[in-house]
Amino acid sequence: MKASLLALLLAAAPIAGADIGYPPQSIYNLSAKLIDQSGATRGLDMHRGHPVLVTMFYGSCAVACPLLIDTLRSFERSLTPAERARIRVVLISIDPEHDTTESLRALASTRRIDLSRWTLVHTDEATVRKVAAVLNIQYRRLPDGNYNHASVISLLTPQGELAAQSSVLGKADERLATSLRAL
Repeated sequence: MKASLLALLLAAAPIAGADIGYPPQSIYNLSAKLIDQSGATRGLDMHRGHPVLVTMFYGSCAVACPLLIDTLRSFERSLTPAERARIRVVLISIDPEHDTTESLRALASTRRIDLSRWTLVHTDEATVRKVAAVLNIQYRRLPDGNYNHASVISLLTPQGELAAQSSVLGKADERLATSLRAL
């Protein structure tokens, strides 16, 4: 079911990376205009050629999202220096109303995020929904302005294909590390 949904969404999506020759199941084929914490416009393929850990979050989250960041850091610490140098991390905001370039930059500073390998991005609501659907991440806005969302970390191949997903929080998921090493 998940693979057929991914294929359907990618088939219907404008092809942003077709001239680069991404595999048919690559999320890099999905056209998405993302704005990073420095204000630069990026595509989903911003880290092509590297394995990428990607998750969806929102900056004002007080519980799950800080734990997602800590889990990603724990995963990085479980890697060898060479593996850590290869990996990139992308956090995509599900809150386009509040997560701005400035707020993402402040969050990166407050959380001491290594922006040489990590990228925090925001985009419009329609793009958030497309990316969430392709990654099979469910979320919804609550009446109080917070979000109920799946806490999923996805590992993408250097070509943007989904290699593994994990909902383990608070510690490194060895299955992700095994998948990374197999790339």
